[in-house]
Amino acid sequence: MNQPIIELKSVTKSFGPVNVLKGIDFTAHEGRVTALVGDNGAGKSTLIKGLAGVQPYDGGEVLFEGEPVHLHHPRDASRHGIEVVYQDLALCDNLDIVQNMFLGREEMATGAFDEGRMEVEAAAALQSLNVRTVSSLRQKVASLSGGQRQTVAIARAVVKQARVVILDEPTAALGVAQTEQVLNLVRRLADNGVAVVIISHNLQDVFQVADDISVLYLGSMTARLRREDTNADDVVGYITGTKSMEAMA
Repeated sequence: MNQPIIELKSVTKSFGPVNVLKGIDFTAHEGRVTALVGDNGAGKSTLIKGLAGVQPYDGGEVLFEGEPVHLHHPRDASRHGIEVVYQDLALCDNLDIVQNMFLGREEMATGAFDEGRMEVEAAAALQSLNVRTVSSLRQKVASLSGGQRQTVAIARAVVKQARVVILDEPTAALGVAQTEQVLNLVRRLADNGVAVVIISHNLQDVFQVADDISVLYLGSMTARLRREDTNADDVVGYITGTKSMEAMA
């Protein structure tokens, strides 16, 4: 496999006396979907917040395209093309799709927002993901379904030209049809060359969309697997701690 775009080596994180991450190794590759799974309290959120620059790691090394980088602030992550779509999506209901996709990084022309340019770029981002479920780019987000909201949040990362997109429970609280829509979108994102990391408790979703599966258990990486080399029962064993031998992909 080619060099990973993101590689964590022995990263650690503690909160007081509690060791949340205990020397974690993790990789994500361009054009592949990596699922990060584990029970509540396994350390998934802490691992992702370190990559996002929200809670920097205490120790270890972060490599981006093989070069050491320091992610001490969300701006550091954004500068390297790392974008996180959190479970709450961070969308503004009173704004339309275009305004949400460019919120905080609006295109300017002669001292005013360049609405035409932003609309063209938003349409191009949605088209690149083959999105057909949005009837108008000027719809208020308040009027969108859960699946459409996820679509907007993911497309926002495309507009930002993200190279690594991290999705936190993207199908939580979605119905069957909307879940299928979002998983198809995740697959297209990877097919466009983006490294996608998806956090999910739903193993059915994981096995449908992921190429690689990394399992955290109580702050340790207990397994790194390729989807075709494993099954749901084995993954559950790693998640619950009944299987503990590290399996390297």
